[in-house]
Amino acid sequence: MNIDSLPTELLNAHGQRMSAAIKLAEMAGQSTLDFFQKPTTEVEIKGDNSPVTIADKTAEKRIRAELEKQFPHDAILGEEFGEQAGSTEYQWIVDPIDGTKSFISGVPLYSTLVGVVTGGSCVCGVIYIPGMQEIVCASTGLGAWHSTGGDFSRCQVSTKPLERGLFVVSQVDSFAQHGFGEGYRKIEEAAYITRSWGDGYGYLLVATGRAEVMADPIANPWDLAAVQPVVEEAGGKFTSIAGENTFAGGNGVGTNGSVHEQVLKLLA
Repeated sequence: MNIDSLPTELLNAHGQRMSAAIKLAEMAGQSTLDFFQKPTTEVEIKGDNSPVTIADKTAEKRIRAELEKQFPHDAILGEEFGEQAGSTEYQWIVDPIDGTKSFISGVPLYSTLVGVVTGGSCVCGVIYIPGMQEIVCASTGLGAWHSTGGDFSRCQVSTKPLERGLFVVSQVDSFAQHGFGEGYRKIEEAAYITRSWGDGYGYLLVATGRAEVMADPIANPWDLAAVQPVVEEAGGKFTSIAGENTFAGGNGVGTNGSVHEQVLKLLA
């Protein structure tokens, strides 16, 4: 990707944290490819019964090491190594591999997520798909930008109604497990097509106008922080299922905006 094709004001946003977030996501994401589709990559099961690999840990360690050099006083929250306090107004929220199950299965639709939070809002976000060399980045007020390996171009959500739209999810059975099974069924019936191209990739599809709805019935801040500015700056809407404008609500819904209220009503 050609980061120099991005507007200078975007790269300089928040003390060049936007520029750093793009480079960190690419660096960490590329490191996961060293272990991708390798039969020798071992899988551990964490206390919450979710999987983790050396690729997850290596990628997050690389991000943290670079942040120690570039922004040593910023706070950090990562999926694999928890929270590190800081003394500035900024916090980095990172997920080295969002979609570890896809990664383990050899499917390239996993992502590396990097978000920058200040004042309780995520102001910079990056979704990077290492296996496909695809990336979307955004900073509040400066738009969302997309690259598939070359120059960046501004991206935006679609204008399709739900009946002609694509509904994407991470895992179908998680809706019923968390009390949204009937809501899932109603959206699936209303949408033109449903696919489980979820995790960060699902939100990237919404931001680039290729999907109309992405929903997570259960999620953590590191799954959602980076995607909120990406979806919103592309002209879409991102909230919790309860309609709260937050990435910390335990679940998330990203849409093209025009179908958002319809989707929330169906889920409720």
